[in-house]
Amino acid sequence: MKNAGQLSRRQVLAAAGLVGLASLTGCGSGDEGEDGKDLSKKQNGAMKEYRAGEQFKTSKPLSFSLLHNNNPVYPMKDGWLFWTELTRRTGVTLKPIAVPLSDYEKKRSVLIGAGDAPFLIPKTYHPSEVAFVSSGAILPVSEYTHLMPNFRDKVRKWKLEPELDSIRQSDGKYYLLPGLHEKVKSGYSLSLRTDVLGKLGLSLPTTWDEVYDVFKAIRSEYPDRYPFSDRWSTNTPFPAAALCSYLGQSFGVRAGWTYDNISFDAEKDAFVFTGATDGYRQMVEYLRKLVAEKLMDPESFTQTDDDALQKLLGQKSFAISANPQELVQSYRYNLEKQVRGAKIEMIPVPLGPAGPVVLGGARLENGLMISTKALKSDSFVAMMQFVDWLWYSDEGQRFAKWGVQGTTYTSAGGQYRPGPGISLMGSDPNAPKDLQKDYGFFNGVFTYGGSWALVSSSFSPDEKKFQDAMSQREQLPVGPAHPLQSVEQEQASLWDTPLRDHVTQNTLKFALGKRPLSEWENYVSELKGKNMDRLVGLHNKARERFAKEKA
Repeated sequence: MKNAGQLSRRQVLAAAGLVGLASLTGCGSGDEGEDGKDLSKKQNGAMKEYRAGEQFKTSKPLSFSLLHNNNPVYPMKDGWLFWTELTRRTGVTLKPIAVPLSDYEKKRSVLIGAGDAPFLIPKTYHPSEVAFVSSGAILPVSEYTHLMPNFRDKVRKWKLEPELDSIRQSDGKYYLLPGLHEKVKSGYSLSLRTDVLGKLGLSLPTTWDEVYDVFKAIRSEYPDRYPFSDRWSTNTPFPAAALCSYLGQSFGVRAGWTYDNISFDAEKDAFVFTGATDGYRQMVEYLRKLVAEKLMDPESFTQTDDDALQKLLGQKSFAISANPQELVQSYRYNLEKQVRGAKIEMIPVPLGPAGPVVLGGARLENGLMISTKALKSDSFVAMMQFVDWLWYSDEGQRFAKWGVQGTTYTSAGGQYRPGPGISLMGSDPNAPKDLQKDYGFFNGVFTYGGSWALVSSSFSPDEKKFQDAMSQREQLPVGPAHPLQSVEQEQASLWDTPLRDHVTQNTLKFALGKRPLSEWENYVSELKGKNMDRLVGLHNKARERFAKEKA
């Protein structure tokens, strides 16, 4: 470990925003040996003085391997300007291993397990990295952030330490470099046909009670149709994954895509089992009310996205979950072509019992794992500097998102626009070129996080209105760190999946009326029979232990 003298020197350098190679030593994960702790022989190509806000450029050409999540919307091309311009600016050539989006997580696990993973493994969502910690296959990246001045600067400025604490493991380290957001960015909400609301004299709803009233009025006018038919229920373990994510938030709980068995109850100052809380029950009761009164299509929980979209376009429904991109590219574009005078708008997430809140911890996004093999490279320091510049510097993030000024984009007064003849996510349907497909920018492998100015630079007027409203809401408290030890992690994994499956199955049964809500207490008892209380106890014990060790 570092002695007091080393620590003092590093703190002085960090305070100056400078990392000098003379002080580049850091703790490894404990199994790399002394060579893993001494970075003096791993400086090939590194900048001698690398500061936050400075352009990174290697002292000699380098290349690093990278796992590339190949999105079918913009399939990877060797000729992308992104690759060549990145090399020109940094001296680094990336060697991507393309993996289809649909197979990404499985292929990633296979490559890591076989010891064949590339150095850089992006597009990893916490807690996916936990599965690779005990094998020593991925680096405890928190031990090397002293090489990353931009990362450290953003953590400090945006006060993200509690969020990072929440992803630490039992050894006190974290193994994922997450995307960092200055502000919470919300993704999904409800969209409604505003022309239909106008015809019925209805205003856009601001609460879930008002949503219910609006749906009732639409059903009264169109008794043979469901006001609401939803999507994002296939290829996900959770029914109505998007809806339950933002609906659950209104009741103060994680559900849908954000569901986790364990959540922190600030009032009780303890971890609790999410699927057994009062807030979760209230969310399920609301879903049941919509389905029971024929205000929501029961097929919403099982149908494909295409089926849901066809119902909207065929005017068999008038509301659907949305994100800003789908609102513009799928709903509005197609509705305007098929239904004369049709208008649709995405509203800020309606308020529920929890009030104007967003879920805590949402300022961290998916991130980057680094293979332990990378530490053996004589270019390790340069690689960490490169990662810091591309994923965490203002300039690197601007480049990954927008590309080359004057070529792929223009900017004036904080407003960014794709260059002439270039479209971004349907912004110009007639443009011959696409920023993602033809140039490789705005690629989810490299583009996430950043300042609010940068994140909002691509907002359409619709999304700007939506995000401005959501950014004013209070973030629920981030749960305290509670890393499990390896034996506890193994035990928790055995309990976790059956419990999650039981919650998922019964959420659907309750919502569809296949199980009466009068059996809620029986359902909770069944969860207890599946070790619910023992799992919660494990996490609360881990929280107490970590707090004592950190004190």
